[in-house]
Formats: sequence, C-alpha cells, structure tokens
Amino acid sequence: MKDKIVITGIGVLSSIGIGKDAFWQALEEGKSGVKPVTLFDTSKLKVKMGAEISDFNPGAILGEKGLRNLDRATKLLLCTGKLALDDARLEIDDINSNAIGISIGTTVGSLWSISEFDKSALRDGPHFVNPAEFPNTVINSPPSQLAIRLKSKGPCATISSGFTSSLDAIKYGIDLIRNRRAQIVLAGGVEEFCEQTYLGFYKVNFLAGVKGPELSCPFDQRRNGVILGEGSAILVLESEESAKKRGVDIYSHILGFGTHFYPYAINKYEPQGKGLKKAMKFALEDAGASAEDIDYISCAANSMQDADAIETASIKEVFGKKAEEISVTATKSMLGETFSAAGVLAAAATVGAINKDFLPPTINYAQKDPVCDLDCVAVKSRAARINKAVVNAFGPSGSNSCILIGK
Repeated sequence: MKDKIVITGIGVLSSIGIGKDAFWQALEEGKSGVKPVTLFDTSKLKVKMGAEISDFNPGAILGEKGLRNLDRATKLLLCTGKLALDDARLEIDDINSNAIGISIGTTVGSLWSISEFDKSALRDGPHFVNPAEFPNTVINSPPSQLAIRLKSKGPCATISSGFTSSLDAIKYGIDLIRNRRAQIVLAGGVEEFCEQTYLGFYKVNFLAGVKGPELSCPFDQRRNGVILGEGSAILVLESEESAKKRGVDIYSHILGFGTHFYPYAINKYEPQGKGLKKAMKFALEDAGASAEDIDYISCAANSMQDADAIETASIKEVFGKKAEEISVTATKSMLGETFSAAGVLAAAATVGAINKDFLPPTINYAQKDPVCDLDCVAVKSRAARINKAVVNAFGPSGSNSCILIGK
C-alpha cells in the first residue's frame, strides 16, 4: 500500500502576495499582479507589462548575510523555502538533515546570470570574469543554494521540463518519500523576471500586446498571448504518518499524479490535446477517482488562443457530462505565465481554495468564446466547498502533467 502524501507547509512569493495567507487573500479578492515592468527598459518594445514581484526585499525574510552574490531566482527560492519551513513548523538539525530532501522545478532561472557572465567574458575576456558570479549560471544553483542555506543533506534535485517543471518536481518529491530516500521533501518551483526571458518570449510571439490588447484574459475571446510573470512556491511534503508524529496540521492530501509527454513541434501546442487528456486520465486512475469525484479544476490556461481552446476540449472529453458542472479557474489571469513555477503556484492556490472554501476567479473575463464554454468563475471568486481538485500544467513542445489534490 502506497504512503498517503500530505502537504504540511506552504511558502509563496508571487506578484499578488508574499506568504500563503496574503497570496490566498489576493486570490479570493481577484487581485491582479500585472503592472508596467520596472526591472528593465521596455521603451523599444510593443509590450510593457509583466507580473513582477514589486519591492522584493529578501533581507527582510532571510537577513542580509550571504545574499550579495546570489541572483534573483535564488533569492526568491531561498525566501520561499524559509516561509515553507516556518509554516510547517520544521527545524532542520544534525539529527534530521539527512532525511530532508529538495525537489525544485526551474528552466530559465539562470538565463540572466548566464547572459551577464558571458557579457563580461566577451567585453573583458574570459580571464577577467568574476568567479563569484559563475555558480549562478548553472540551472541547479537555486535548489543547491537552498540546500546549503537550510543545511539539508538529503536528495537535492532540479527538474527542468518547461511548463510542467514544478508539478513534475512535486511528483519526484513524492517518489523520494515513498522510496524511503527522504522523510520530508520541499518540492516546488521558481522562475525570475528578467529582460532576457522577456525578450525570448517576445521574439517567439508568445506575449500579449503585439497583435491585441496587452491583457491576460484566459478563455476570453480577446486573448492573444501571455503576460509574463515570476514567482516561487514550495510545498512541504511528507507521509501522513510522519505528519501525525510531528503533530502538525495537514492542509491537503496529494491523491494522484499523471504525466504524458506527447512530442509534436517546438513552441507549438499539439492541437488535439492528446498528452493533456492522458495526463488527466492517469491522475484520476492513480487516485482511484472518477470524473464525478472532481469539484474544481485549476487550469493551465494562459491566454493563448490555441492553448485555452485545447484545454477546454480536453476537459470536456475526459470529464464528459460532468464537465458542465465543474468550475474551472485560470489563475494566470492574475499571476501571468510563470512558466516552470506555474504548476506549483496553481497547486498552492488550490490548497488555499480547499481550505478557505472559495473558488478563485478568472479575472479579465468579459467576452465569452464559444470554444471555451466551461464555468470559468468569471471576474469574482465564489464560496464553495471543494473535496477533490485537479491542477493542470502543459505547454508547447510536448510536456503535460496533472495532479489531484484532496481535502
């Protein structure tokens, strides 16, 4: 019999709130994190908006020591880890350090550091680069720095699978616990907001505002691209038995997980949603649940024309008639597209919805699209009791993952 995996701590840094309570309250209020970009100059671009974390002050959470040479993604993750540990009432010491694991999803978190390091090498020559900046250029730097700071000596993994990275990191964390390689795992994801990432999405025509309104409006007929965002979230995972021994509160159970890689084309969504459908079906099977058991779906919808339509059609096929009764939300309407961090931010939002008895809204929803005819919880949150919920993550290039969370 598989161990029951539970969530006992949550750390969140997002454009709408820092800490789980502020994050959940902002979700319930339908607060938008989208604002004019301040971290770099957008004057020569057609787009100007992003969901960046304003007034980020890592020293207020971590203290000032040891932060000088760390990049933004690492600082975001370190702060999130500290918030998650405090929330889980978990102290890492010499006795338990080998039993604490870390599993973090990130894909472009080191892009700024790589760019700045290479700039110095090209300008001054490779012999004159700052060696203190080099550790930030590797993709596993943020989780490794987290392990060093927390003195965690258990497994430390970096998962880089694009849009599904943080959900995949949660699954890896679950496997570490069930295979007795760790007792407790800090699982989640991080992506930072930087000019290089912004320009990358801009040049492949993913950003809203180039051909329509600069607005994150998933499922809405006006949707024309994503608003890029940043953020980090960590869930503290452990077995139900471990949580009871520690005497800590349990937020939710993780009941099932499904993933399916369906290769199609780089930077393009597979039009039939074949991988997403299988991921949702696998998650239901893994949980021993049926379509009738699901009360809510946190969608991966990000305001791309094809992506939102594909997800709608996939949900309708997998859930059948039940899809007409299930409320769905696109939290990216508030958070923007946070890429690798999106899945765990949606999971953290879903845990809040389960515990606070509300359905987060899909803000900016004004013009109904006939091909996105789900109950999208438009504009304002609703009071509701949620027993079981599905969280989706998928993107172009083939990755699809789904997690099922229970009360």
